[in-house]
Amino acid sequence: MYPLELVAPMRAELDQVGFEQTTTADAVDAAVSASGTVLMVLNSVCGCAAGSMRPGVKKSLQLSEKVPAKLVSSFAGVDQEAVARARQYMLPYPPSSPCVALFKDGKLMHMVERHHIEGRTADMIAEHLKMVYQEFC
Repeated sequence: MYPLELVAPMRAELDQVGFEQTTTADAVDAAVSASGTVLMVLNSVCGCAAGSMRPGVKKSLQLSEKVPAKLVSSFAGVDQEAVARARQYMLPYPPSSPCVALFKDGKLMHMVERHHIEGRTADMIAEHLKMVYQEFC
């Protein structure tokens, strides 16, 4: 488990643009079961989360006309119970962190796995997510 003081600035990056931290299985259940669209980010300490995923997610929300109604995040290696529950909702996709999932009315609509994040720029991720929002939000 990562120390909370290590991950605090990484959590804050998403909190500053409106993400709610889901740190328990119950919080994940409540978020995913909400009506409308929910963007769920499984955050990570890795370089691809810092260099591409978090900046790409933030930019996608700033530049999109349509955005998810609810934004939630759990931190891999810290929020173990929440991440385990989130991964159940993300099946049949294998465990991946970082990753980004879009749910609509409790159903998984789109998944961005780690291998879709690694090697891509924040701008590429933002453009991809903008297209996802246009389709589902």
